[in-house]
Amino acid sequence: MKSTQAIDKTSLLQKANEMIGSHEDFFPGLVATDVEQKGDVLVFRGDYFLDDQGLPGKKSTVVFNVFKFLATELSPLYHLE
Repeated sequence: MKSTQAIDKTSLLQKANEMIGSHEDFFPGLVATDVEQKGDVLVFRGDYFLDDQGLPGKKSTVVFNVFKFLATELSPLYHLE
């Protein structure tokens, strides 16, 4: 089993948002505002750009996919302190 490095939430969110900024699907306003540990997986959260009725909009799928990208890239490397 591969070991991961401990990291505090603020530092991890900083890394995640740097990765978001250079992601090909980045758009202004797309940021991770929270992260939590669910077993071995880091789950990122932020604005999902839902419409007035609380339904997913065009940007919602992009946000979901970018947060999934962060989870797959960062979960094997880090765990929250």
